Amino acid sequence: MKSSGSGSGSGSSSSSGGARSESDKRAAAPPPELQLIRDLNGIPRLILRTNRGASATVSLQGGQVLSWKTERGDELLFLSSKAIFDPPRAVRGGIPICFPQVGSRGTLEPHGFARNKIWFVEKDPPPLPGDWTGKAHIDLVLKPSEDDMKKWPHSFEFRLRVSLAADGNLTLTSRIRNVDGKNFSFSIAYHTYFSISDISEVRIEGLETLDYLDNLIQKQRFTEQGDSLTFESEVDRVYLDSNNMVAVLDHGKKRTLVIKKEGLPDVVVWNPWERKSKSIVDLGDEEYKQMLCVDGAAIENPITLKPGEEWTGRLELSVLPYS
Repeated sequence: MKSSGSGSGSGSSSSSGGARSESDKRAAAPPPELQLIRDLNGIPRLILRTNRGASATVSLQGGQVLSWKTERGDELLFLSSKAIFDPPRAVRGGIPICFPQVGSRGTLEPHGFARNKIWFVEKDPPPLPGDWTGKAHIDLVLKPSEDDMKKWPHSFEFRLRVSLAADGNLTLTSRIRNVDGKNFSFSIAYHTYFSISDISEVRIEGLETLDYLDNLIQKQRFTEQGDSLTFESEVDRVYLDSNNMVAVLDHGKKRTLVIKKEGLPDVVVWNPWERKSKSIVDLGDEEYKQMLCVDGAAIENPITLKPGEEWTGRLELSVLPYS
């Protein structure tokens, strides 16, 4: 976690009224490396492209990455064939952002409200440290509506930069600033749905010896005993105080998905398996075999910000050949 007390960010809270027309206006003239399209509801989507042909598609609904493709056109993220694009309903797949609550660990709707809201393109965001040369990127911002303030009475500015490097690496950088007059605490997760060959063909490395909370057994705490994590049944766990790098090795697709993270100490691993999949309306009965969620997250110890403080978290995804 990175914090600074350098005063509040620019702008003030905006309501959700007229969000679509305002988002349309702000997304009207993307730079050359961006392409603007719209979904069936007219909500803008921005496609980032590299010179080599890699791409990422970001929807202003939820600030959600829906697609991430290699330069060969291979899709790396899973999107359910039954995904429902009907705001404010969340979209099953891609990288939903869970904020200010993850799961049902609080009084809000499961996974919070950020993934259901219309975000805005920010043309002139506060400077973000780092080398952005040669990277296609888009800056989005979410501020609470009056309805949000009734559910969660805290004023914030959530800035998200989605960037795609020349080598195809995808990075999501979040900055959350407290522009309220009092402290608030939140949890967050990048709920990343990876596209895989078959759940029986993958394993996760980087979680060995870690403690985890098993959400299938009343959040009881256990210690990971294996050298890697493989899958034979439903899994819903929160691994605690993890390394900053985790890898998903996919034998079937002969590739390794690498997850690097900053400010996100926990890792969520989820696959609903056969029985639960049949009860999820927007997921095909057999699609659990082609998806695996591995989230960079901050859950066990919520992040607390004083007035004027800002938290920064970063998730970087890359793909390597698997031998």
